[in-house]
Amino acid sequence: MAALIKISFTLNGAHREIWTRADRLLVDLLREDLGLTGTKKGCEQGECGACTVIMNGEAVLSCLMPAQKAEGAEILTVEGMADTKGLHVLQESFLKEGAVQCGYCTPGMLLSAKALLDKNPQPDSAEVARAISGNLCRCTGYASIIRAVKKAAEKKSNE
Repeated sequence: MAALIKISFTLNGAHREIWTRADRLLVDLLREDLGLTGTKKGCEQGECGACTVIMNGEAVLSCLMPAQKAEGAEILTVEGMADTKGLHVLQESFLKEGAVQCGYCTPGMLLSAKALLDKNPQPDSAEVARAISGNLCRCTGYASIIRAVKKAAEKKSNE
């Protein structure tokens, strides 16, 4: 059995410390140990993007990320996007633009889009497409998702 290690990090704005196996993946730590099931397990090979989280401002695939890499990191999951005022502007826009069907890809899409908008508040359609290119969707197609991200960017710039 792998040795236990203690990991300290910020998760959705709150400091966390957790003991876990040294060979644990971040996706398993989030889902199984911390109960944050919004982070999906899809292909488990870094191909589908369902497990995307934001770590230190970058969209990362948590199915490929050793949990110990979270040490000292700031991590955002889909559960941390909404606040006391309500849904994040991206979440609202996905709903309004019909960018959600089965919802399996949605958390990863939202976090990839958020990472983009945090760096580039006014992306064009090609930049949005590039930012979500690591996220596979089998239901909605990408036009509604790209439209939702662009509408969210417009709304944020008008606030």
